[in-house]
Amino acid sequence: MHIGFLGLGNMGGPMAHNLLKGGHQLYVFDVSATAVAGLTAAGAQEATSAGAIAKAGVEVIITMLPAATHVREVYLGDDGLLANVQPGVLLIDSSTIDPMSAREVAAAAAKNGNPMIDAPVSGGTVGAAAGTLTFMVGGSEADFQKAQPILAAMGKNIVHCGDCGNGQVAKVANNMLLGISMIGAAEAMSLGVALGMDAKVLAGVINSSSGRCWSSEIYNPFPGVVENSPAARGYSGGFGTDLMLKDLGLASEAAKQVRQPVILGALAQQLYQAFSMQGNGMLDFSAIIKLYRQEN
Repeated sequence: MHIGFLGLGNMGGPMAHNLLKGGHQLYVFDVSATAVAGLTAAGAQEATSAGAIAKAGVEVIITMLPAATHVREVYLGDDGLLANVQPGVLLIDSSTIDPMSAREVAAAAAKNGNPMIDAPVSGGTVGAAAGTLTFMVGGSEADFQKAQPILAAMGKNIVHCGDCGNGQVAKVANNMLLGISMIGAAEAMSLGVALGMDAKVLAGVINSSSGRCWSSEIYNPFPGVVENSPAARGYSGGFGTDLMLKDLGLASEAAKQVRQPVILGALAQQLYQAFSMQGNGMLDFSAIIKLYRQEN
């Protein structure tokens, strides 16, 4: 299949590589020449702009962009995708943005004659490289079925969440809970160790008891508890604090739109904001435990 791919960053780059491995022909664009070079060396063809990709005769276009501002510009701009793409081309946005923006862009695509789904991902850079991402998909059942084989080249768990925008709803709700639960795991681990308990023993008790959660079992924030976790390598790699802060902001903004209280979500956002302002934005979000261990 001929696929256009825009946005070749830490997530988009590995995802595009997996599409090439799956036998698809790829046309790629990114503002980073280095990112583009990595894909063209693997067999992709370079496009000079979003509009150029839309004119390349592709059957599907996938975007993986930093924020809603970029999504609007790429899709709705004067030389953007919708200004150049042929009707009937399937559009897949895997960026993480607010549900309202996703629905607005999808409505514009529909007026242009293009089916569109929002398909944000979970699984991080490791999952992107391994092709094991989870896709949370918003859109019609027919568009979901059409996109599923393409998404399967990049992930192993593909979930239809309902109408357009609902993929983003699932993503922001999940990541808000993740941010909250990581703070809880950090507090519990810090308390137990401060009271004299061995970190591994404490984690073992928690993970075989009612406190068990992904943040304590798979991604425990205390150093030395889980091998190969960010905590075991100085909180490098993984899912950055500033990325978690972005997603908590999206959850908070979406909650305002529907007047839904997110009390713990708002508190988590403030804690990650304070942590980021201390110069820790590039560290994995599990490094939030440093606030409790009073580490620099």
